Amino acid sequence: MVGDEFSVISSQLTANSYSYSSDSIAASITDEMPMHTHDISDWGHSHDFATADQADAERRTRWVVGLTLAAMCVELVAGWITGSMALLADGWHMGSHAAALGIAAYAYAFARERGADRRFTFGTGKVSSLAGYTSALLLAAGALWMLFESLSRLVDPVEIRYEEAMIVAVFGLAVNLLSAWLLGHSGHEHHHHGNDHSHEHDHEHDHHHAHDDHAHDHHGHDHHHGLADIQDHNLKAAYLHVIADALTSVLALVALALGMLYGWAFMDPLMGIVGAALVGRWAWGLARESARVLLDAGDNGAIEQEIRRRIEADADNQVADLHVWRIAPAGRACILSLVTHHPRPVEHYRGLLSGMTGLLHITVEVNQCREPACGARLAPGPRTA
Repeated sequence: MVGDEFSVISSQLTANSYSYSSDSIAASITDEMPMHTHDISDWGHSHDFATADQADAERRTRWVVGLTLAAMCVELVAGWITGSMALLADGWHMGSHAAALGIAAYAYAFARERGADRRFTFGTGKVSSLAGYTSALLLAAGALWMLFESLSRLVDPVEIRYEEAMIVAVFGLAVNLLSAWLLGHSGHEHHHHGNDHSHEHDHEHDHHHAHDDHAHDHHGHDHHHGLADIQDHNLKAAYLHVIADALTSVLALVALALGMLYGWAFMDPLMGIVGAALVGRWAWGLARESARVLLDAGDNGAIEQEIRRRIEADADNQVADLHVWRIAPAGRACILSLVTHHPRPVEHYRGLLSGMTGLLHITVEVNQCREPACGARLAPGPRTA
Protein backbone atom coordinates (compact mmCIF):
# COMPACT_ATOMS: atom_id res chain seq x y z
CA MET A 1 0.00 0.00 0.00
CA VAL A 2 2.83 2.37 0.92
CA GLY A 3 4.58 1.46 -2.31
CA ASP A 4 1.48 2.37 -4.33
CA GLU A 5 1.19 5.73 -2.60
CA PHE A 6 4.91 6.29 -3.18
CA SER A 7 4.52 5.72 -6.94
CA VAL A 8 1.49 8.04 -7.19
CA ILE A 9 3.26 10.86 -5.36
CA SER A 10 6.44 10.35 -7.38
CA SER A 11 4.63 10.41 -10.75
CA GLN A 12 2.63 13.51 -9.82
CA LEU A 13 5.72 15.41 -8.71
CA THR A 14 7.60 14.44 -11.87
CA ALA A 15 4.66 15.42 -14.13
CA ASN A 16 4.56 18.87 -12.60
CA SER A 17 8.31 19.57 -12.94
CA TYR A 18 9.05 19.46 -9.22
CA SER A 19 12.56 18.30 -8.32
CA TYR A 20 12.55 16.17 -5.18
CA SER A 21 14.96 13.42 -4.19
CA SER A 22 13.78 10.02 -3.05
CA ASP A 23 14.71 10.99 0.49
CA SER A 24 12.39 14.02 0.27
CA ILE A 25 9.54 11.86 -0.97
CA ALA A 26 10.08 9.40 1.82
CA ALA A 27 10.09 12.27 4.29
CA SER A 28 6.73 13.41 2.94
CA ILE A 29 5.22 10.03 3.69
CA THR A 30 6.49 10.20 7.28
CA ASP A 31 5.20 13.78 7.70
CA GLU A 32 8.73 15.20 7.76
CA MET A 33 8.67 17.19 4.51
CA PRO A 34 11.44 19.85 4.61
CA MET A 35 10.41 23.48 4.50
CA HIS A 36 10.61 25.43 1.22
CA THR A 37 13.71 27.59 1.12
CA HIS A 38 12.97 29.27 -2.21
CA ASP A 39 10.51 32.05 -3.00
CA ILE A 40 7.04 30.60 -3.68
CA SER A 41 5.31 33.95 -4.25
CA ASP A 42 4.88 33.11 -7.95
CA TRP A 43 2.50 30.34 -6.91
CA GLY A 44 0.33 32.79 -5.02
CA HIS A 45 -2.22 35.09 -6.59
CA SER A 46 -3.96 38.37 -5.99
CA HIS A 47 -7.43 38.67 -4.51
CA ASP A 48 -7.76 42.23 -5.74
CA PHE A 49 -10.43 41.94 -8.44
CA ALA A 50 -10.88 45.66 -9.05
CA THR A 51 -11.42 46.57 -12.70
CA ALA A 52 -11.25 49.71 -14.79
CA ASP A 53 -15.05 49.69 -14.88
CA GLN A 54 -15.23 49.95 -11.09
CA ALA A 55 -12.76 52.84 -11.07
CA ASP A 56 -14.92 54.61 -13.65
CA ALA A 57 -18.09 53.85 -11.66
CA GLU A 58 -16.49 55.25 -8.49
CA ARG A 59 -15.48 58.45 -10.29
CA ARG A 60 -18.95 58.95 -11.78
CA THR A 61 -20.65 58.19 -8.46
CA ARG A 62 -18.59 60.95 -6.86
CA TRP A 63 -19.68 63.33 -9.61
CA VAL A 64 -23.31 62.47 -8.92
CA VAL A 65 -22.85 62.97 -5.17
CA GLY A 66 -21.35 66.40 -5.86
CA LEU A 67 -24.14 67.29 -8.29
CA THR A 68 -26.82 66.22 -5.80
CA LEU A 69 -25.22 68.22 -2.98
CA ALA A 70 -25.00 71.29 -5.22
CA ALA A 71 -28.69 70.94 -6.16
CA MET A 72 -29.56 70.56 -2.48
CA CYS A 73 -27.75 73.79 -1.61
CA VAL A 74 -29.43 75.68 -4.48
CA GLU A 75 -32.91 74.56 -3.38
CA LEU A 76 -32.29 75.29 0.30
CA VAL A 77 -30.96 78.79 -0.42
CA ALA A 78 -33.76 79.51 -2.91
CA GLY A 79 -36.34 78.21 -0.46
CA TRP A 80 -34.96 80.36 2.35
CA ILE A 81 -34.90 83.50 0.17
CA THR A 82 -38.39 82.98 -1.30
CA GLY A 83 -39.96 81.44 1.78
CA SER A 84 -41.02 78.41 -0.30
CA MET A 85 -41.61 75.31 1.81
CA ALA A 86 -41.74 73.20 -1.36
CA LEU A 87 -38.18 74.19 -2.25
CA LEU A 88 -36.97 73.67 1.31
CA ALA A 89 -38.63 70.24 1.51
CA ASP A 90 -37.15 69.11 -1.80
CA GLY A 91 -33.76 70.46 -0.75
CA TRP A 92 -33.72 68.22 2.31
CA HIS A 93 -35.02 65.39 0.12
CA MET A 94 -32.00 65.90 -2.15
CA GLY A 95 -29.84 65.70 0.97
CA SER A 96 -31.20 62.26 1.82
CA HIS A 97 -30.36 61.07 -1.70
CA ALA A 98 -26.86 62.52 -1.39
CA ALA A 99 -26.40 60.47 1.78
CA ALA A 100 -27.56 57.29 0.03
CA LEU A 101 -25.27 57.95 -2.93
CA GLY A 102 -22.48 58.68 -0.45
CA ILE A 103 -22.80 55.07 0.73
CA ALA A 104 -22.11 53.92 -2.82
CA ALA A 105 -19.08 56.19 -3.15
CA TYR A 106 -17.71 55.05 0.21
CA ALA A 107 -18.18 51.40 -0.73
CA TYR A 108 -16.09 51.86 -3.87
CA ALA A 109 -13.33 53.61 -1.91
CA PHE A 110 -13.37 50.94 0.82
CA ALA A 111 -13.16 48.08 -1.69
CA ARG A 112 -10.31 49.79 -3.55
CA GLU A 113 -8.26 50.64 -0.46
CA ARG A 114 -8.73 47.22 1.20
CA GLY A 115 -8.35 45.15 -1.95
CA ALA A 116 -5.04 43.66 -0.78
CA ASP A 117 -6.12 43.20 2.85
CA ARG A 118 -5.54 39.51 3.64
CA ARG A 119 -8.33 39.56 6.23
CA PHE A 120 -10.77 39.46 3.31
CA THR A 121 -10.37 35.86 2.15
CA PHE A 122 -11.67 36.40 -1.39
CA GLY A 123 -10.98 40.12 -1.62
CA THR A 124 -13.46 42.97 -1.31
CA GLY A 125 -15.59 42.18 -4.35
CA LYS A 126 -18.69 41.62 -2.21
CA VAL A 127 -18.56 45.12 -0.71
CA SER A 128 -20.50 46.15 -3.81
CA SER A 129 -23.31 43.74 -2.93
CA LEU A 130 -23.30 44.77 0.74
CA ALA A 131 -23.67 48.42 -0.25
CA GLY A 132 -26.37 47.47 -2.75
CA TYR A 133 -28.32 45.56 -0.10
CA THR A 134 -28.07 48.51 2.31
CA SER A 135 -29.30 50.90 -0.36
CA ALA A 136 -32.16 48.53 -1.19
CA LEU A 137 -33.31 48.78 2.43
CA LEU A 138 -33.15 52.58 2.22
CA LEU A 139 -35.15 52.53 -1.01
CA ALA A 140 -37.75 50.27 0.60
CA ALA A 141 -38.00 52.62 3.58
CA GLY A 142 -38.48 55.54 1.19
CA ALA A 143 -41.21 53.65 -0.67
CA LEU A 144 -43.05 52.95 2.59
CA TRP A 145 -42.81 56.61 3.57
CA MET A 146 -44.17 57.66 0.15
CA LEU A 147 -47.06 55.22 0.53
CA PHE A 148 -47.92 56.40 4.04
CA GLU A 149 -47.73 60.09 3.10
CA SER A 150 -49.83 59.58 -0.05
CA LEU A 151 -52.54 57.65 1.79
CA SER A 152 -52.61 60.36 4.46
CA ARG A 153 -53.16 63.04 1.83
CA LEU A 154 -55.93 61.06 0.19
CA VAL A 155 -57.74 60.97 3.52
CA ASP A 156 -56.82 64.51 4.54
CA PRO A 157 -55.99 66.64 1.44
CA VAL A 158 -53.66 69.62 1.80
CA GLU A 159 -53.46 72.80 -0.28
CA ILE A 160 -51.02 72.54 -3.19
CA ARG A 161 -49.15 75.57 -4.58
CA TYR A 162 -49.04 74.25 -8.13
CA GLU A 163 -46.71 76.70 -9.89
CA GLU A 164 -44.09 76.58 -7.16
CA ALA A 165 -44.28 72.81 -6.94
CA MET A 166 -43.88 72.43 -10.72
CA ILE A 167 -40.70 74.53 -10.69
CA VAL A 168 -39.23 72.26 -8.01
CA ALA A 169 -40.29 69.12 -9.90
CA VAL A 170 -38.73 70.31 -13.17
CA PHE A 171 -35.47 71.25 -11.43
CA GLY A 172 -35.33 67.91 -9.61
CA LEU A 173 -36.08 65.99 -12.81
CA ALA A 174 -33.24 67.75 -14.66
CA VAL A 175 -30.75 66.95 -11.90
CA ASN A 176 -31.81 63.31 -11.71
CA LEU A 177 -31.79 62.77 -15.47
CA LEU A 178 -28.23 64.11 -15.63
CA SER A 179 -27.25 61.87 -12.71
CA ALA A 180 -28.86 58.84 -14.36
CA TRP A 181 -26.98 59.56 -17.57
CA LEU A 182 -23.67 59.74 -15.70
CA LEU A 183 -24.26 56.47 -13.86
CA GLY A 184 -25.84 54.66 -16.81
CA HIS A 185 -22.76 55.28 -18.97
CA SER A 186 -20.22 54.26 -16.36
CA GLY A 187 -18.15 52.17 -18.73
CA HIS A 188 -18.11 48.71 -20.14
CA GLU A 189 -18.22 45.24 -18.69
CA HIS A 190 -14.70 43.87 -19.13
CA HIS A 191 -14.40 40.16 -18.48
CA HIS A 192 -11.22 38.87 -16.88
CA HIS A 193 -9.80 35.41 -16.65
CA GLY A 194 -6.89 34.21 -14.63
CA ASN A 195 -5.62 34.22 -11.09
CA ASP A 196 -6.57 30.57 -10.95
CA HIS A 197 -5.43 28.88 -7.79
CA SER A 198 -5.39 25.15 -8.18
CA HIS A 199 -4.56 22.20 -5.93
CA GLU A 200 -4.08 18.59 -6.89
CA HIS A 201 -4.82 15.85 -4.38
CA ASP A 202 -4.45 12.10 -4.39
CA HIS A 203 -6.28 10.04 -1.80
CA GLU A 204 -3.68 11.03 0.80
CA HIS A 205 -4.36 14.71 0.03
CA ASP A 206 -0.84 15.70 -0.99
CA HIS A 207 -0.85 19.29 -2.23
CA HIS A 208 1.00 21.16 -4.86
CA HIS A 209 0.47 24.69 -6.03
CA ALA A 210 0.17 25.26 -9.72
CA HIS A 211 1.78 28.32 -11.15
CA ASP A 212 -0.77 30.99 -11.92
CA ASP A 213 -1.21 32.32 -15.42
CA HIS A 214 -2.57 35.79 -15.32
CA ALA A 215 -4.52 35.96 -18.55
CA HIS A 216 -6.38 39.12 -19.24
CA ASP A 217 -9.03 38.45 -21.88
CA HIS A 218 -11.31 41.14 -23.20
CA HIS A 219 -14.35 39.98 -25.12
CA GLY A 220 -15.61 43.24 -26.41
CA HIS A 221 -17.37 46.02 -24.59
CA ASP A 222 -20.89 45.45 -23.38
CA HIS A 223 -22.50 48.77 -22.66
CA HIS A 224 -25.10 49.02 -19.92
CA HIS A 225 -28.47 49.20 -21.61
CA GLY A 226 -30.66 48.79 -18.55
CA LEU A 227 -30.90 47.68 -14.95
CA ALA A 228 -30.64 44.00 -15.89
CA ASP A 229 -27.25 44.61 -17.53
CA ILE A 230 -25.64 46.16 -14.45
CA GLN A 231 -23.86 43.41 -12.50
CA ASP A 232 -22.34 45.79 -9.95
CA HIS A 233 -24.99 45.97 -7.20
CA ASN A 234 -23.45 49.13 -5.77
CA LEU A 235 -23.74 50.90 -9.12
CA LYS A 236 -27.23 49.50 -9.63
CA ALA A 237 -28.29 50.85 -6.21
CA ALA A 238 -26.99 54.33 -7.01
CA TYR A 239 -28.69 54.20 -10.41
CA LEU A 240 -31.98 53.11 -8.83
CA HIS A 241 -31.85 56.00 -6.36
CA VAL A 242 -31.67 58.63 -9.09
CA ILE A 243 -34.14 56.80 -11.36
CA ALA A 244 -36.61 56.51 -8.48
CA ASP A 245 -36.28 60.22 -7.79
CA ALA A 246 -36.68 61.04 -11.49
CA LEU A 247 -39.79 58.86 -11.62
CA THR A 248 -41.36 60.69 -8.68
CA SER A 249 -40.61 64.01 -10.40
CA VAL A 250 -42.33 62.84 -13.62
CA LEU A 251 -45.36 61.54 -11.73
CA ALA A 252 -45.49 64.77 -9.74
CA LEU A 253 -45.47 66.85 -12.93
CA VAL A 254 -48.32 64.79 -14.40
CA ALA A 255 -50.34 65.08 -11.20
CA LEU A 256 -49.67 68.81 -10.84
CA ALA A 257 -50.63 69.48 -14.47
CA LEU A 258 -53.92 67.59 -14.06
CA GLY A 259 -54.55 69.40 -10.80
CA MET A 260 -53.98 72.83 -12.38
CA LEU A 261 -56.05 72.11 -15.50
CA TYR A 262 -58.95 70.11 -14.08
CA GLY A 263 -58.77 70.63 -10.35
CA TRP A 264 -58.00 66.97 -9.72
CA ALA A 265 -56.14 67.40 -6.45
CA PHE A 266 -56.46 63.68 -5.71
CA MET A 267 -54.03 62.90 -8.57
CA ASP A 268 -51.05 64.09 -6.51
CA PRO A 269 -51.36 61.45 -3.74
CA LEU A 270 -52.53 58.86 -6.28
CA MET A 271 -49.34 59.28 -8.30
CA GLY A 272 -47.44 59.04 -5.04
CA ILE A 273 -48.93 55.59 -4.44
CA VAL A 274 -47.99 54.48 -7.97
CA GLY A 275 -44.44 55.73 -7.44
CA ALA A 276 -44.18 53.98 -4.08
CA ALA A 277 -45.23 50.67 -5.66
CA LEU A 278 -42.63 50.94 -8.44
CA VAL A 279 -39.81 51.97 -6.10
CA GLY A 280 -40.75 49.18 -3.70
CA ARG A 281 -40.59 46.64 -6.52
CA TRP A 282 -37.13 47.86 -7.58
CA ALA A 283 -35.93 47.76 -3.97
CA TRP A 284 -37.14 44.17 -3.58
CA GLY A 285 -35.36 43.07 -6.75
CA LEU A 286 -32.09 44.71 -5.72
CA ALA A 287 -32.28 43.26 -2.19
CA ARG A 288 -32.94 39.77 -3.55
CA GLU A 289 -30.06 39.90 -6.06
CA SER A 290 -27.52 41.29 -3.61
CA ALA A 291 -28.60 38.92 -0.82
CA ARG A 292 -27.97 35.91 -3.07
CA VAL A 293 -24.40 37.09 -3.63
CA LEU A 294 -23.86 37.76 0.08
CA LEU A 295 -25.11 34.24 0.88
CA ASP A 296 -22.90 32.62 -1.81
CA ALA A 297 -25.91 31.31 -3.72
CA GLY A 298 -25.30 30.02 -7.23
CA ASP A 299 -26.52 32.45 -9.85
CA ASN A 300 -25.80 30.82 -13.18
CA GLY A 301 -26.58 27.15 -13.79
CA ALA A 302 -25.29 27.41 -17.35
CA ILE A 303 -21.75 28.07 -16.11
CA GLU A 304 -21.85 25.03 -13.83
CA GLN A 305 -23.17 22.85 -16.64
CA GLU A 306 -20.38 24.04 -18.94
CA ILE A 307 -17.74 23.26 -16.29
CA ARG A 308 -19.14 19.74 -15.87
CA ARG A 309 -19.31 19.24 -19.63
CA ARG A 310 -15.70 20.28 -20.20
CA ILE A 311 -14.28 18.19 -17.36
CA GLU A 312 -16.32 15.03 -18.01
CA ALA A 313 -15.75 15.11 -21.77
CA ASP A 314 -12.06 14.46 -21.07
CA ALA A 315 -10.99 10.84 -20.41
CA ASP A 316 -13.06 9.13 -17.70
CA ASN A 317 -13.28 12.15 -15.39
CA GLN A 318 -16.32 12.46 -13.14
CA VAL A 319 -17.16 15.64 -11.21
CA ALA A 320 -17.76 14.62 -7.60
CA ASP A 321 -18.32 18.07 -6.13
CA LEU A 322 -18.72 21.52 -7.67
CA HIS A 323 -19.18 24.95 -6.12
CA VAL A 324 -19.46 28.15 -8.17
CA TRP A 325 -20.28 31.48 -6.56
CA ARG A 326 -19.85 35.18 -7.22
CA ILE A 327 -16.95 36.96 -5.49
CA ALA A 328 -16.93 40.18 -7.53
CA PRO A 329 -19.43 42.05 -9.70
CA ALA A 330 -18.22 40.30 -12.85
CA GLY A 331 -16.27 37.38 -11.41
CA ARG A 332 -16.83 33.99 -9.80
CA ALA A 333 -14.85 31.46 -7.80
CA CYS A 334 -14.96 27.74 -8.52
CA ILE A 335 -14.06 24.77 -6.31
CA LEU A 336 -14.01 21.54 -8.29
CA SER A 337 -13.41 17.98 -7.05
CA LEU A 338 -13.08 15.25 -9.66
CA VAL A 339 -12.46 11.49 -9.64
CA THR A 340 -10.51 9.74 -12.39
CA HIS A 341 -8.64 6.49 -13.01
CA HIS A 342 -5.86 8.35 -14.81
CA PRO A 343 -4.94 11.57 -12.95
CA ARG A 344 -3.17 14.23 -14.99
CA PRO A 345 -1.17 17.28 -13.92
CA VAL A 346 -3.42 19.94 -12.48
CA GLU A 347 -2.55 22.33 -15.31
CA HIS A 348 -4.35 19.95 -17.66
CA TYR A 349 -7.68 20.38 -15.86
CA ARG A 350 -7.20 24.11 -15.59
CA GLY A 351 -6.62 24.15 -19.32
CA LEU A 352 -9.98 22.48 -19.88
CA LEU A 353 -11.65 25.52 -18.27
CA SER A 354 -9.58 28.14 -20.07
CA GLY A 355 -11.57 30.72 -21.96
CA MET A 356 -14.56 30.63 -19.62
CA THR A 357 -15.59 34.20 -18.94
CA GLY A 358 -15.59 35.41 -15.35
CA LEU A 359 -13.84 32.52 -13.55
CA LEU A 360 -11.33 34.49 -11.49
CA HIS A 361 -10.39 31.96 -8.81
CA ILE A 362 -10.31 28.21 -9.55
CA THR A 363 -9.41 25.44 -7.11
CA VAL A 364 -9.12 21.89 -8.50
CA GLU A 365 -8.97 18.71 -6.41
CA VAL A 366 -7.98 15.53 -8.25
CA ASN A 367 -8.77 12.14 -6.68
CA GLN A 368 -7.48 8.91 -8.22
CA CYS A 369 -9.98 6.07 -8.21
CA ARG A 370 -8.52 2.58 -7.73
CA GLU A 371 -11.78 0.69 -8.15
CA PRO A 372 -12.78 -0.35 -11.71
CA ALA A 373 -16.44 0.68 -11.33
CA CYS A 374 -16.10 3.83 -9.23
CA GLY A 375 -16.97 6.07 -12.16
CA ALA A 376 -20.25 4.23 -12.70
CA ARG A 377 -21.24 4.84 -9.07
CA LEU A 378 -20.92 8.59 -9.48
CA ALA A 379 -24.33 9.70 -10.64
CA PRO A 380 -24.55 13.35 -11.77
CA GLY A 381 -25.02 15.38 -8.61
CA PRO A 382 -27.56 18.13 -8.07
CA ARG A 383 -26.69 21.68 -8.98
CA THR A 384 -24.55 23.06 -6.17
CA ALA A 385 -23.43 26.56 -5.31
